[in-house]
Amino acid sequence: MKCQKVKYQWFGVGDINGFFGLMFDNIAVLSFLAGTLILGFKFPADVVYTRMIPGTTLGVLFGDLVYTWMAFRLSKKSRNTAVTAMPLGIDTPSTIGLAITVLGPAFIALKQAGETAQNAAIMTWHIGMATMVMIGVIKIIMSFGGNWVQRVVPRAGLLGSLAGVGLALIGFIPLVDIFGLPLVGVLSLGLMLYTLVARASLPGNIPGILIAIVGGTLLYHLTQFVAPEAQTAHTYIKPVLQFHFGLPLPNLGFVDGISPAIKFLPIAVPFAILTVVGGINVTESARVAGDNYSAREILLTEALATLLSGVCGGVAQSCPYIGHPAYKRMGARAGYTVLTAIFIGLGGIFGYVSMILEFIPRAVLAPILVFISLEIVGQAFLGCPARHIPAVIFAIFPTLSRLLAIHLEIPEIVPIQNLERLVSQIGVTLPETLVIIALGNGFILTGMLWGSFLAEMIDRRLKTCSLYLLILSVFSFFGIIHSASPDANIYLPWLLAGTSRLIPYEFGQSYLVLAVMMFLLSYTKGSKGEAPSVGA
Repeated sequence: MKCQKVKYQWFGVGDINGFFGLMFDNIAVLSFLAGTLILGFKFPADVVYTRMIPGTTLGVLFGDLVYTWMAFRLSKKSRNTAVTAMPLGIDTPSTIGLAITVLGPAFIALKQAGETAQNAAIMTWHIGMATMVMIGVIKIIMSFGGNWVQRVVPRAGLLGSLAGVGLALIGFIPLVDIFGLPLVGVLSLGLMLYTLVARASLPGNIPGILIAIVGGTLLYHLTQFVAPEAQTAHTYIKPVLQFHFGLPLPNLGFVDGISPAIKFLPIAVPFAILTVVGGINVTESARVAGDNYSAREILLTEALATLLSGVCGGVAQSCPYIGHPAYKRMGARAGYTVLTAIFIGLGGIFGYVSMILEFIPRAVLAPILVFISLEIVGQAFLGCPARHIPAVIFAIFPTLSRLLAIHLEIPEIVPIQNLERLVSQIGVTLPETLVIIALGNGFILTGMLWGSFLAEMIDRRLKTCSLYLLILSVFSFFGIIHSASPDANIYLPWLLAGTSRLIPYEFGQSYLVLAVMMFLLSYTKGSKGEAPSVGA
């Protein structure tokens, strides 16, 4: 008997809702990237719109099209007509984290070294490209060993460090944008919380994200003409309705950026690890939802998308998004990833995405990031054993320190020789300023190691705990984490001068002493007991 051919129902009404959700997620991240660089660090807009964004969106175009093809293949193989494609987009934590802690500081440091704003922007672009290329290569290698990383490193370290980024950078900073323009920002936030967090439906099942963004944008521009006094705390920026064309061709600019980008590896590598582990987690969530994708193929695709983006001018990595089950529940299949790939990918090239970024105020898009923040932080606590909650919280602290350091250093990154002047301005002692800066430098890697050693301590695995502390000691001694330099340089500590030289020696020996103590305690009777139970 001849087997009946199964036809994949790859497009449905759910794909329209899925498209708006995935598309606006990417737009929100791009908006924060552009706004942070252009408004926050005074980056030349043409470099952002015509060089950085086209290469970045090319990764989305490639990745979503490959994931679409994988959905068609899985449907044929499994004879399942309701397969949902894996969503891919621009990684939110690393995009925001790298913009604030790599691209912005690098740009300012180059200007302070005497470069013009345009030259500094081009050199920073090359650094961003090089960072993406290195992240892409790391992710390709790790795609074959991601399961090992997930098994070895406690989830409290992996998810806790990500929760810190979610809380401080993805959540708090956008809140400032929202309440800086409260009339439209708070209304958009309320609509998104109503539909995305409370999961209540609007009349006619209208997509809440679409209504919040379109309505908020219209209200923003109409208010300027009807009641401009309502925006007294906000300077109205008239949008320039102009297409910023940029063709993301492969170029060797990343080669020039490799040397200066190496010092940012302590920030970049943990972000690569987190997307690999996150890719494994979302693949498992898709399998539970009924779509059994290959984790290795999912990871290789995101790695190649990131590498392609970096070679072609991108400065933000791609990754599979955590919302596959949600897209499946809304009835999305493969149409939403096709639409997103085309809209975002071609939009970066032909410039209409950049025009959208100028037309939609950040206060309207920022609520999407707040929602993502809630999801990331919530997942960190729900995805770890309850006994590891203190470790998750402990892993968040370095990012809070980095957030404080950012506000101490803005509007410009202060050279180490000018710290005395900074101290007199902000009224704190030099050691305290150095400690804040040092705790925030390498914050992702620090949070991962802090959460890991505490989780191992809670589980009475004190020898492993001491190993993490030993790593912390070595890394802090050479500035891989806790760098005493405001621009997070790696160094040989004996070449440092002045008070900053105390940081690597005192931090390093403190971790070392604690490592020895934990190792010795592992042989005591008190360390042999069971891990504390929940609520104990």
